[in-house]
Amino acid sequence: MILTVTPNPSLDRTYEVPGLRRGAVLRAAADRVDPGGKGVNVSRAVAAAGHRTVAVLPLGGAEGALLERLLAGQGVEVAGVPVTGATRVNVAVAEPDGTLTKVNAAGPELTAGEAALLLSAVGERSAGAGWVACCGSLPRGLAPEWYGRLAARARAAGARIALDTSGPALTAALRERPDVVKPNAEELARAVGRPLATVGDAAAAAGELRARGARSVLASLGADGQLLADASGTYFGTAPVACVRSDVGAGDASLAGFLAAGGSGPEALAAALAHGAAAVRLPGSVMPSPADLDLSAVTVTTDVPRDRALTGPAP
Repeated sequence: MILTVTPNPSLDRTYEVPGLRRGAVLRAAADRVDPGGKGVNVSRAVAAAGHRTVAVLPLGGAEGALLERLLAGQGVEVAGVPVTGATRVNVAVAEPDGTLTKVNAAGPELTAGEAALLLSAVGERSAGAGWVACCGSLPRGLAPEWYGRLAARARAAGARIALDTSGPALTAALRERPDVVKPNAEELARAVGRPLATVGDAAAAAGELRARGARSVLASLGADGQLLADASGTYFGTAPVACVRSDVGAGDASLAGFLAAGGSGPEALAAALAHGAAAVRLPGSVMPSPADLDLSAVTVTTDVPRDRALTGPAP
């Protein structure tokens, strides 16, 4: 079982438009509402692959109730913690060329009591979990050290820890030696305090995070591929995508594929790449099912192209 923790979940509403023009009235060709938040997306992808998953998250207002219903409809067990503030609603506008404009709400501010209840819910549900995935930004009311405290509790219950966050929350949690951290290129650069121009730069930065506590690093480099650095070495992989429809949740789908495939080694990296490539071909934040995956298009190698320039954050 894979347990996910999303301290600041959302409802994600996506509009597909012919083009985004500032100040204009736009008519959407299609729209949808999906459960959102990094850990929520990981659970959705894990459930789509046929594995059991439990999502621990704060829920507030009518938005929280809808989020819980949508997740249950996708086969995700929800361990909700009631909070006073309403669950946030994020809006994304997708254009035909794959350009995505997002407006993310701040979300509710959690009280000290609500934060404690959320931490207790993780402790109660961690027993029997193979992985606990701690994902996303921390809401107002939670200190950067909160993920570290969560990781300590989950590890005491016998679970492995996957961490997908950034900034001070990532730095603080490294002290608890998470089994895998999953930054994108921008988050990786911020964590080491310098720009990353090449794949080699990213590999060196991943090595630094391992030296600071991460047992392994799964780094998403957007269109340039993904890196996995662990005790056995450094692996690099790519999965070409002809047409990008939406990159919302693609990194979360990658983490789900990685964990569902065991969470270590080149085979898990290949699964991460296949899930991420499948996700960007789907609308909104729809998570891929096994039928969407194309492992034959994935390439994984130990021959890391260290001099290859990074082209940016595009999917």
